[in-house]
Amino acid sequence: MFPKVVQVIPMENYSVYVYFEDGKIVCYDMTQMIEKEVFRPLKDITVFKEACTVMNDTLAWDIGGNRDNTKCLDIDPDTLYELPMAVEKIA
Repeated sequence: MFPKVVQVIPMENYSVYVYFEDGKIVCYDMTQMIEKEVFRPLKDITVFKEACTVMNDTLAWDIGGNRDNTKCLDIDPDTLYELPMAVEKIA
């Protein structure tokens, strides 16, 4: 099965709620990843939240703002799907 992300909701604490097509919800913590060079633009919380989207059926950041699937920063959907089910804290 190829897990497909259908919605993402970025939070102020550099985490993202990730919603899968089959109903699974996980919370992905990016606090350590944003220290890596490739993800460094996401340290700006405004960029982190505003560029966060679904591209290539996974959690991604459209840094250029032009919806180019080849130039986004994304997280492997299998990595996300392996996370434990989250208790949704969004009302």
